[in-house]
Amino acid sequence: MSEDQIRQAIRDVPDFPKPGIIFKDITPILGDPALFKATVDILVERIKDQDIQKIAAIDARGFLFAGAMCDRLDLGLVPIRKKGKLPYNTYEETYDLEYGSATLAVHQDAFEEGDRVALVDDLLATGGTAAASAKLIEQAGGKIADILFVVELAFLNGREKLQDYNVFAPVVF
Repeated sequence: MSEDQIRQAIRDVPDFPKPGIIFKDITPILGDPALFKATVDILVERIKDQDIQKIAAIDARGFLFAGAMCDRLDLGLVPIRKKGKLPYNTYEETYDLEYGSATLAVHQDAFEEGDRVALVDDLLATGGTAAASAKLIEQAGGKIADILFVVELAFLNGREKLQDYNVFAPVVF
């Protein structure tokens, strides 16, 4: 499977979650074993030789890809979740959304000092969620080796908020 086949499987859903938005739906990738495997293969290939100690995943679709990557690479998974969803002592990071703000959290003991971390999510839009997640990882002692997405919406300029990091997305719209 090629990156082009993965791109073609992503469907546009107009007016979701609100009028005027065209949502990039990755569920066709998840539902096709060959496409899902190919997508995970591409992400794994990107980091397999980078001496990564942990993979951090952004709630919730990042968990899907990161879990498979962790299994392939024999690495631990660190969930980055919305505030109030993790049961132990956490660091929190609040960031701005288009309308309002949100807060993410990570367990304070998620990383050993200096752990090289790959951060994974399904889609890069404006970059706020990934930037907040990267700050959390660094606050908890990790060092971002790479930030990986399945899809990037380049027209939203999310990379600008991540310019201090290596960013990778095999599918760019």
